[in-house]
Amino acid sequence: MLSGLRKPTELIVTVITLLTYGCPVQAIVQAFELDERTVADWRDRAGKHCQQVHEALVQHEQLDLVHVQADEIRVKGRKMVAWMGLAMMVSTRLWLAGVVSQTRDRTLADRMLRQVRACALGARALLLATDGWAAYPKSIKRVFREKVKATAGRGRASLRIWKELCIVTIIKRVEKHHLVEVTRRLTWGNETQANDLLKQSRGGTVWNTAFIERLNGTFRERFAALTRKCRHAAHRLASLETGMYLIGCTYNFCFAHQELSQASHAGSSCTPAMAAGLTDHLWSIEEVLTFQVAPAPWVTPKRVYNRRDPNRPKRPRGRPRTRPMPDPTLPKRPRGRPRTSV
Repeated sequence: MLSGLRKPTELIVTVITLLTYGCPVQAIVQAFELDERTVADWRDRAGKHCQQVHEALVQHEQLDLVHVQADEIRVKGRKMVAWMGLAMMVSTRLWLAGVVSQTRDRTLADRMLRQVRACALGARALLLATDGWAAYPKSIKRVFREKVKATAGRGRASLRIWKELCIVTIIKRVEKHHLVEVTRRLTWGNETQANDLLKQSRGGTVWNTAFIERLNGTFRERFAALTRKCRHAAHRLASLETGMYLIGCTYNFCFAHQELSQASHAGSSCTPAMAAGLTDHLWSIEEVLTFQVAPAPWVTPKRVYNRRDPNRPKRPRGRPRTRPMPDPTLPKRPRGRPRTSV
């Protein structure tokens, strides 16, 4: 992220640190006498780099998720309303997936759950808790499927939902800004198995979405554009997405979690990434920004035939000839009108 920038590294790291703590861009501009476009460009560059770090370290099909909660945040921007879908692993408080969209439709749920699927080991016992949005159960069933060949021989493999998948829906009814009723419903799976997974992940005594709602509050606190009724709201979806990855990646690797630190044996600082086994130490902001992501694996390109090769046969062009070639020994037929003498 720091390559090609002319400002001192200490200044850039300080600015990014303030952004991860919820400081608005306008305040940083006044404090450090920088241009607003410069600070926004640093934020976008850091967000894109954090997205690469997140995809390289978290979305790697290596986590036994056990219990996942998903929810959406309604974002009020400048002349627009956007939706930010978030998902987290309850046992380690690890942020797994995030999607930004202008519409709250099935596409948003599918994109977010595909990211969750990229983090999970295949066909494991999993409890997914969501709110009452009707798009979630169908999207979960579409994403968490595996190809199964039922019969031997020729034929296409069928897609089957994971056997140990449990989907829980929590519907809250609010009247006059007060919670009146909570309805808990098992949408898919076995109730006994869902309770066992809840107990295994230490996600409470009853089905809930409290952990993802607490994560939503953390994002609203540390991302200035998500603050309600503010003068620094976002006006581009790209800035919301880069800011989301910046906050999510630093939340996973750079900030110690209070409950995880208390639960650790030595009582030392513990981040969600450390609890999930992705790293063994607390990262700094500079370490995240300077982390070198491995390039994509080499794919051998297709062989291109050399056009200058003299042994290469010429390709016929145009339509194939249907009439025979004229005999060169015969005189040519005169063309045009016959010439008249004067």
